Formats: sequence, structure tokens, C-alpha cells
Amino acid sequence: MDVDFLSEYQQILNEASEFHLGYPYNLKHDHTFLLPFLKYSINNLGGDCFTKSHYRIDSRDFEKEVLQFFATLYHLKDWWGYVTTSGTEGNLYGILLGRENYPNAILYASAASHYSVSKAARFFRIPYHKIGVLIPSEEMDYSDLYEQLVPNVPAIICLNLGTTFTGAIDDIEQILNVLEMKKISQFYIHVDGALGGMLLPYLRSHWIDFNRPISSLSISGHKFIGSPFPCGVVITKKHLVEALTSDIEYIGAQDMTIGGSRNGHTSLCLWHEISKRRSNFGLEVADCVAKAEHLCKQLKLRDFNPFLNPYSNTVVFNKPSNNLVKKYQLAVRGDYAHAIIMQNHYIKFLDHFVEELVTEQFDLAKIGKE
Repeated sequence: MDVDFLSEYQQILNEASEFHLGYPYNLKHDHTFLLPFLKYSINNLGGDCFTKSHYRIDSRDFEKEVLQFFATLYHLKDWWGYVTTSGTEGNLYGILLGRENYPNAILYASAASHYSVSKAARFFRIPYHKIGVLIPSEEMDYSDLYEQLVPNVPAIICLNLGTTFTGAIDDIEQILNVLEMKKISQFYIHVDGALGGMLLPYLRSHWIDFNRPISSLSISGHKFIGSPFPCGVVITKKHLVEALTSDIEYIGAQDMTIGGSRNGHTSLCLWHEISKRRSNFGLEVADCVAKAEHLCKQLKLRDFNPFLNPYSNTVVFNKPSNNLVKKYQLAVRGDYAHAIIMQNHYIKFLDHFVEELVTEQFDLAKIGKE
């Protein structure tokens, strides 16, 4: 592999970025501000944004402002958290925190939950009950939750703010009602808000926040906000992390995170985007949802059997050919594919995609008649 390959690689990335529709990444961002900082090994080593370690090349002050933004957005005053490597790490952390606070608990999550939830159950050896979902939304089936909840045993429940494939939102009121009916008072609710965690507060404020009995929340940073590096945040109630805190003499700090070394550049990226765009986040959310509704309408007019959940930017439709799946990098499951509409998608681009679907359908029908 020679130096010329880097130029070719950049062309590959440019093309892939132009035709991208299946995964929830905001590709409309400019992080050239970061270039002068790439010569530094910025590492938020161990601990959290409230403590300093012996290593001083960090971005903890920026991390603290990022986390304060999310704590304010979700009405959490006495908070703790950190910038993670991804939404998966946030889910792992939240579920681990639930297990440490309730060692004998059972984990419950819908069958539509992200694969990191079952991964957490395996990693931490937590008994895991997979709850059925409602069709076609894939929201949790609360009657099945009622049937599967084990009486007199603490429960860790993973609540989805936008499931991976259909963007479904689990209803906290329904979950709390079921817990009350089963007389389960010891419970820990972790919210997986990988993408929807940045949508719902601007679409239906106060529907779910820390004024409700939730314990932790994970949100991806590289999805709606956008970052050149995968990242995320996890926030929780401060008193809950005592179960995971330990003193590490080597770094001169307490540590209560999953990872030891943490990428300091991601905190810088998130801080920059939040500082620059926070007043426009609501408009960006509304625009993404409106474009998703436009795509859903166009697909429905052409009989592609689309589905769009409320408060979602994820459009599910009949799976096209492998050629179009590959070209647009669509996520597929069985006979269906989905498109997740982000800031970098424009109406003209979406209409062109629909035209390609129609042309392909026409060509296939023509071949079938010959």
C-alpha cells in the first residue's frame, strides 16, 4: 500500500458519503477547526470530567460542558456522566450500573432493541428476558412485559427512544403501569437514545426526562450531532455511580468509567457542534422528520409499502435490489430496508432515490413479461 492509495481512498470516501442513506450519521459537518489539535494526544485518562489525573493533555473542561448540555436537555440536576466511544458503550455502562445497584436483577428489553443490550447481558452475566414487540411499529408489547416480569425480583428495563430498524419509542407510562401492577418497586430504567435521544426533546418535550424515574441515558454523538469519530454520552444520577467507583493510584484519580483512556478529541468535537448549533437543533430535527415524511409519502404513492413511526426519521419500505442496497448503503432485514433521513439529505436527493426505485421496478416488470 503506497502513498497514492491515500488519494484513491479519499475518492472512495467521497463517493460513499454522497450515496449514503441507510445509517443514522449526520455527514453534514465541517471539523476543520480540529486540525491544529490533531498534533496533540488529547486523552481524558481515567476518572471523569470533575477530577484531574496526572496526565494534563486532556479536554475535561469541554467534556463537562457537553455533558451539562445533555443534563439540562433532560432535566437532570445532580448528574454524572462521561463522553463514551459510542452508544453501545453507553448502553453497556447503563446496564452495568443497574446490575451493580441491583445485583440480583433481571434485564428486560424489547426484541427490537439494539444488539448491544444482549451483549451487555452476556458480558455481565445478567439474566435476560426478550420482550415481544407490536407490529408494525416494533414498540414494546407491554402485555408481554407484564407476563414476563418476575415478581419480587428487581428489574433492569432498557427503554428505547427509537429502535434500530423502525425508530419505535417505548412508552414509559405503560412500563411504569406494568411495574406497579406487578408490585415491583425495585427497578432501574436505562434509556437507549442513540438517535432518538436528540430528536424527542425537540418534538415532544418532557415526554421522557429525569423528572420521571429513569436512572441513566445513552445518546450517540456521531449520529444527529455529527463527528468524524464515533462517540456518545452517558448520563446518570450522581449517587448511582458510587457502586462503580474505585481509586487508581497510577493515574492519580478515581475511575468509574468502562474505558481507561478516552478520546479527548471527541469531547472537543461535540462541544464545538453544540456551541455552534444548539439554537438550531430544533429546526434540524423538524427538517429531518419533514423530509422523512416526504420520502414516506412518495414511496406510498408508488406502492413500496413504506412505514414511518411517529417522531421518527426512519422510513421502512420494501427491500430493493442488491445493487441499490449496495449503492445507497441501505440497512436491510428480511424483505425490508430502511432509510434514515439526516441533515445531509436533501429533497432532490430523496426524489432521485425514489426515481431509481421506480425505474428498477419497471425494468424488472418488463423483463418478467419477456
